[in-house]
Amino acid sequence: MDARDGLATFEQVRPGLLGLAYRILGSRTDAEDAVQDTFLKWQANDRAGIDNPGAWLTTVCTRHCLDILRSADRARVEYVGPWLPEPVQTANDDTIEHASPEHAAALASSLTTAFLLALQRLTPKERAAYLLHEIFDMPYPEVARTLDLQEPACRQLVARARTHIEQAKVRHATPPERQRRLLDAFGTAIATGSVDALAGLLSDDVRLSADGGGRVSAARRVMHGPAEVLRFIRAGLHEWWAGSRLEEATINGRLGLIQHEGDAVAAAVTFAWDEEGRLTDVFIMRNPDKLGRIEAAQSLT
Repeated sequence: MDARDGLATFEQVRPGLLGLAYRILGSRTDAEDAVQDTFLKWQANDRAGIDNPGAWLTTVCTRHCLDILRSADRARVEYVGPWLPEPVQTANDDTIEHASPEHAAALASSLTTAFLLALQRLTPKERAAYLLHEIFDMPYPEVARTLDLQEPACRQLVARARTHIEQAKVRHATPPERQRRLLDAFGTAIATGSVDALAGLLSDDVRLSADGGGRVSAARRVMHGPAEVLRFIRAGLHEWWAGSRLEEATINGRLGLIQHEGDAVAAAVTFAWDEEGRLTDVFIMRNPDKLGRIEAAQSLT
């Protein structure tokens, strides 16, 4: 395989590698680093001896992600306030737009903030095994080779991860009209300070989490319950954001909001719903290190 063929092969696989890495790491920046490192190893390797380039590239990328996770977990201990995954716009994701309705829903549900947070509570190998098998449809023998484990061990990893994800109830569809109603009520609360319409959409255990990463001001604890969440929106977000521009966007596969201060993106807001369509979480990203790419729609397989 010459250099041109090698590049073409890699570019064909790149979107899938990026989607896998982002879901494992919860960071677009780190995912791009992992994919770039995979490309450099691909270029430096004797590709003539690689029978299955896709499997080879997936293995290298996955193992590099696991190495990144080991360092990230140590850094996470010192993180200031709640940690949230880096948000990405997915409005122009051709993979989702051209998939069957069932497959499109599955892809979108595996990009939501709530799902990515549920993945973070798995061990790194549980996370990787679950994603490879359940999201990217990799057979167990290939998962085992990718993770350098025996197949029974991989099946156990996936089973434990599946149980946790099912218990978290984060992989279900929320009707677009329900998302729209929530977005309108949230925008009204920000603009006017009136939370009456929003109050009727909340679950009893609704939470609000804000990630400032110690870089900007943000609530340093998760708020719980309708009373506390509504009070923060009415007395806090209304006062701070009422004069700013709020832009609707499809973020991580669901309708969300981007808050602008002048020409700069100051925050991205995503939401989670339960199976009855009630709001369970408000996620506010304010960490500028995680907002650099939010304006450009990202394609994540």
